Amino acid sequence: MTIMEDQKKTYLFENAPVAKAVMSMAIPTILSSLVMVIYNMADTYFVSLLNNSVQNAAVTLASPVLLAFNAVNNLFGVGSSSMMSRALGKKDYDTVQKSSAFGFYCSILSGLLFSFGFTLFRSPLLAILGAGEDTVLATSQYLTWTVTFGAVPSILNVVLAYMVRSEGASLHASIGTMSGCLLNILLDPIFILPWGFHMGAAGAGFATFLSNCVACLYFFTLLFVKRKHTYVSLSPSMFRPGRAIVTGICSVGIPASIQNLLNVTGMTVLNNFTSSYGSEAVAAMGISQKLNMIPMYIALGLSQGLMPLISYNYAAGNIPRMKKTLLFAVRTSITFMAAMAILYFFGSGFFIRLFMKNQMIVDYGSRFLRGLCLALPFLCMDFLAVGVFQACGMGKKALSFALLRKIILEIPALYLWNFLYPLYGLAYAQFTAEFVLAAAAILVLIHMFHNLEKTT
Repeated sequence: MTIMEDQKKTYLFENAPVAKAVMSMAIPTILSSLVMVIYNMADTYFVSLLNNSVQNAAVTLASPVLLAFNAVNNLFGVGSSSMMSRALGKKDYDTVQKSSAFGFYCSILSGLLFSFGFTLFRSPLLAILGAGEDTVLATSQYLTWTVTFGAVPSILNVVLAYMVRSEGASLHASIGTMSGCLLNILLDPIFILPWGFHMGAAGAGFATFLSNCVACLYFFTLLFVKRKHTYVSLSPSMFRPGRAIVTGICSVGIPASIQNLLNVTGMTVLNNFTSSYGSEAVAAMGISQKLNMIPMYIALGLSQGLMPLISYNYAAGNIPRMKKTLLFAVRTSITFMAAMAILYFFGSGFFIRLFMKNQMIVDYGSRFLRGLCLALPFLCMDFLAVGVFQACGMGKKALSFALLRKIILEIPALYLWNFLYPLYGLAYAQFTAEFVLAAAAILVLIHMFHNLEKTT
């Protein structure tokens, strides 16, 4: 790579105005997150057009398994990208290449293990997910395409996006992710609905599998074309997992992975509680969660877009720029999330009706959404704090927040709220957890920056 190309890469990290740098990295990431939400909602929407609560419930029940992919995405995507951005800040380009190769090949292996594991233990897993006699077949068919065949491309396209974004190419990372999502939205009606192949939930799974394969193809093509202008390496010769590489990636990736597994555990507990009230309640909770994912993914997209900037400036010792970057993101995120919470709270019935006309599902869903949306203004603070910890290689801090959120706060709150306010109380558990976490995030970040400023 030439000096001119290297200077062009570092300008965004070192010299661009903070607002411009944040927006340059965050907007493409947020857009891809929004497209990903629409893509996640597409399965629910098109399956709901069948007006069959069993098919709709199947997609909801399967979602914890697909979320479990994020455990690998976080391990090798978040872990590798954090390591790569910190190495870029130190101008250690050999470590960047070795970190990317390690993340790439380990992602493939993990995807294969997911496929074999699900195929071997299908029946007990379906029972754990809460699939009953009426939903087990549809759930199994959906997971066959998304996991048995689709685990590797599903994991790989996300990990590659993290790696490409780590050196500042946020737009390319987002294009790759969005290409698969948009294709999935186009294919869903063809495979799901009666005028197409009429495969129901299985068709949604098949469309997801094909779209993830296309996203992977985009990234392979991009990295081949840019092979002389990128530090991201997929070369087998760079797959040399030395102790420093493995430790650097896993110190961030493992806590991020555990955090996601805890999220899956929390969703599984929630689905099991909800499934005891019938398939209509499960379908309504699924729709409410998908709607709530729109602002959640925007907050997550901002946090992910921020990470390379935070990592680079942390490693380079530029703490003032790092702090300005975070404060700009906090102001932007909280304002937006508060507005979304108000919109959802007062328009909950309207939004649920966009998916299902069944009055029982609308009644359930509107009350669920009003409870879920209360967490949004607090949740964004938690996301940003965890993003900062991951970017700086502070995996233990990120893990402590994950344990606090799910094990100490949210899962016990699910039991308590369901006891005090059966079914409808389940939607308020996340608000309970995020309110406490937001306060903790502010205190920890203030203390962290105080220490960093004293040592620089």
